Amino acid sequence: MFTGIVTDVGTVRSIEGNGDIRVAFNTNYETTTIEIGASIACSGVCLTVVDKGDAWFSADVSRESLNVTNIGGWKVGTLVNLERSLKVGDELGGHIVTGHVDCIGEVTCFDPVDDSILLKILVADEFGRFVAQKGGVAINGASLTVNTVEDLDSGTQFSINIIPHTQEVTSFRSTKVGDKVNVEFDILARYVSRLQEKG
Repeated sequence: MFTGIVTDVGTVRSIEGNGDIRVAFNTNYETTTIEIGASIACSGVCLTVVDKGDAWFSADVSRESLNVTNIGGWKVGTLVNLERSLKVGDELGGHIVTGHVDCIGEVTCFDPVDDSILLKILVADEFGRFVAQKGGVAINGASLTVNTVEDLDSGTQFSINIIPHTQEVTSFRSTKVGDKVNVEFDILARYVSRLQEKG
């Protein structure tokens, strides 16, 4: 379980394998405090630490995870938002994030507006029911607030305002139009949608 509050921006150190892969990440975390088997959200994907060293850790990624996330597009040097798992008693500064990606979205706009950035993301129409104005969404693991929602012929597009602080402490500083991003919708929206379906 996570909060969507990014606590480090790591970089991909290495990628090994062809089917299932092993990814190593450079990090500013004190890795002596990370246990083998611990969960770390890597750009919103909950991964299990299988090895570590001085200022790095690695995790295995299954073919299934490659199919449903943007990890397949990572390369050495890619910036990755990192968050260690929530402990009982920790501040819940963002919203409840599971680390289970719902879909891949596409960045359709990344424009400066005053000191902030206007970010727009397009997702497939089937996921539009999970997006609500002023609701929470995790993009590449960062907890963000939805400003507007548009239902288009090509899918559902929603906008987010990224303030300067968020730009500084996340991987969004390298984002550009056309990028694929991991999207996890608010878990409450998923349960409400399911209840309505069974209604």
